[in-house]
Formats: sequence, structure tokens, C-alpha cells
Amino acid sequence: MPDPHFGKITDEKIAAVRARIGVDLDEDNFLPVDPEVAAGWRAPQRAFNSEATPDAIRHFVNGYGDDNPLYCDPEYAEKSRWGRLIAPPTFIWSMHLPRPDDDIVLDGDDVPPRRLKPGLAELYRGDPLRGTGALQSDLHYEFFRPIERGDRIFTKRSLVGVEEKMSSWGGRTAHLTWAIVSWNQRGELVHLQRGTWIRAERRPTKDSKDRSGGEAREVQPAPEPYTAEQIEAIEAAYAAETRRGREPRFWEDVEVGEELPSRVKGPLRLTDVILWHAGFGQAFPTYAFRLAYEKRKQEPGLYTPNELNVPDIVQRMHWDAAWARKVGAAERYDYGALRETWLAQLVNDWGGDDSWLAGMRVQHRKFNYVGDTTWLRGRVTGREVVGDQHIARIEVWCENQRGEVTSPGTASVVLPSRTAPVTLPEPAAREPRALLRHQIELLKDPAARRMPSLG
Repeated sequence: MPDPHFGKITDEKIAAVRARIGVDLDEDNFLPVDPEVAAGWRAPQRAFNSEATPDAIRHFVNGYGDDNPLYCDPEYAEKSRWGRLIAPPTFIWSMHLPRPDDDIVLDGDDVPPRRLKPGLAELYRGDPLRGTGALQSDLHYEFFRPIERGDRIFTKRSLVGVEEKMSSWGGRTAHLTWAIVSWNQRGELVHLQRGTWIRAERRPTKDSKDRSGGEAREVQPAPEPYTAEQIEAIEAAYAAETRRGREPRFWEDVEVGEELPSRVKGPLRLTDVILWHAGFGQAFPTYAFRLAYEKRKQEPGLYTPNELNVPDIVQRMHWDAAWARKVGAAERYDYGALRETWLAQLVNDWGGDDSWLAGMRVQHRKFNYVGDTTWLRGRVTGREVVGDQHIARIEVWCENQRGEVTSPGTASVVLPSRTAPVTLPEPAAREPRALLRHQIELLKDPAARRMPSLG
């Protein structure tokens, strides 16, 4: 029976989503492992990259415009404090692809799956918010150790928070917060990622007719053509970029108020979006030809007819201008993960090879359209010693060619001291499900949803 409230956010739908929180973290909610499944079980390959190879890492960094030899040159990396080639922190995006929301298992793909008991499995039938839009809003990372050459990564993803809000841009919205914990083939925790996606009712723009009777929303304007002088200024900024590299940046030498050398990314071209996808991969489900057909049979809601009446992925707002306008943007736009990756590059290039990006939080507040230029900026806001770690707190942000901040953020960087080397941070819990349960409890405190300096 058709949903009379399709594409709308109702109390009942929010309650249906909220009922899922924590269900997949309780062992008592799951059936035992099926002996027949366990007997022939092999870890599936879900991610774009199943292993951190030199080529995979290089394709990723080249996709966002980085040539750091720590990631690209094995001989250079072997002489660093890490002793081998490592991946940039947000490479983790290419090494996990979440299961469908109704395919719930207890742990990661490094063990045979345990499935939910039948009654509880019904909680996950379908998407209660189907038909609403989804925008990445707030990403919080904690990095515990590097992804090294040869590593395989396993993950557990869980819904940890649901919050209802009213938005001037999207009307009634539901903020869904997911957390992902990853670990390597040695069982060592690698990272925690907690991200909020805004599910909003689709509303017309000011230049289109609102058939629902609601208020239409303003549209962030598209970029304008650049002058020769503007292009020259951007190219001069590229030419002036530096990287700290092997020279240690000692904690004692850092001053509060110190500004990080800025970097520029842009003007963003459709070519850049394609290259990012080539390295970033299929963290969002984009498939070709028969594989797209098979995916559409599994999840028809991921596809809508394009201007030729051909079913195409709804994600195409990143490269299809007509579809971007139809969903409420003035132009095609980038990915939040790309901006997060840029800001990580800004911090790591400033900190040098011996530093460690322990935490980063980024909020996305404006579109970054094809044609926009992003200036990456940062400023040291504090220094402290926590245990045996010497930490610099940094305010970071993306700023477009109009001087508007599109993505503000914070970062915590562990720096070498003249009296002690860098030590890697410890997670709040040692076991993946325990760490995810910790996130649920953390989000019960409203302060956890604000933009603090990260610890």
C-alpha cells in the first residue's frame, strides 16, 4: 500500500528510526552463528579497497590533489617514524562500505555473521524516511593508529542518535547520527567516525512553484566566471604551497594564535569530482550497466528517471546539473568527505611527518559548487599536555571565493616534544561494540552535539 506520507517526516517515522538505536549492539538480540554458514564462510569484499596497497593509496591522494611522499613514496616512508608507507587518515572512507540498513549483523566481516532474531529484524524493514533528502552535516573523527601498507580493515556501523529539528533551509528535519568503528587484521582499533546526516523534506526553490503550500527555500547562488587576475592569484597560491615534511614541528615552538599556511583547492571542476571518485571509490553505491540494473532491483529508491527517462542513481547531483537543481541546489556540488580530507591535509602538512592527527570535527554549512574555490585556513587555539601527549588545538575552516565559511571545524594534533616523541591516542573502549555504546551515551549530553575543541 502506498505511503500517504511519502517524503514527509512524521512523529511516527522518527519514532520508527529511533527504535533502532542500540539494537544491533546487544548480543542477546542475535541468533547463534549458523553452522552451515560458518563452515563455508569467507570474509566478503565490500569496500572499494580491500587492502591498503601503494596504488590504492596513491590513487586516493591524487584524487584530492596531494603528492605527500609519506603516502606516495615507499622509500621515503620507510625512513620516517612510521617505518613503512601509510595512508592519509580519511583513506578509511575507501575501505568500508556499510551494509544495507536491513542487513544487520552483530560484528564485522572478519567473523561469520550473526543475524537478528526474527521479531527484531522487522525493526529494520525499509527506510521510514524514504523519499526525504539526505545531506552530510557534521563529521567527527578520532584516529588511533595509521592504516599501513598491507592492512585490511573491518568495520561495525551503528545508528547512535536521532534528533528532530526545524531548519530554515529544509523545514522539519531528522538528524541521524551514525558511528563507524574500524579495526585492522590484527584486531587493533584504527578509527572512530561519528557522522550526522540531515534528512529533510524536499522543498522547492524560490524560482520554482511550491505545490505543497509550504514556504520555498532560498538557493545559495552559483559561482560566477573568473577573471584572469583571479586565476593568477589562485595559481600563485598553488605555487607558494609548502609542506613541513621530515622537519619536526616541536610542540614547544607552537604559539597560540599562530596561523597555518593556507592552501587552495579550486576552482572546483567536474573533472575534480570524477578524479575524487576514482580514488575515493564507491563508498556511495554507484554501479555501471548490468551491475546498476541489479542494484536497482535490490534498492529501487536509489534510482530516478533522468531527462531521457533512463533510471539513474539519485547521487548524480554531484555531476548532473539538472538533477542538482531539481533537488534544490543551484549547481553540482562536492562531497563532504572531500572537504574533510582537504582539512586533514592542511593540518598534516603543517604538523609534519612526525605529527599525528588525533581528532577532527567538521560541519558543512554551505554548498561547495562546481566552479567554487575553497581556501583552507587554520589557527592554533590552544596547547596542552594530556598524559604523555603534547597536543595542539586548531580551528580549521573552508572558505569560498566570496569569503564565506562553508565548513568550520576543529582539530587536535599530537606533536613531538623536545623531551618526548609522539604517542598515539587510546580509544575510550577497546572493543568495537563497547566503543559504539559509548557514543550512544555521549550523545545524550547536548554538549556533545556542539562544536568543541576536540580532546
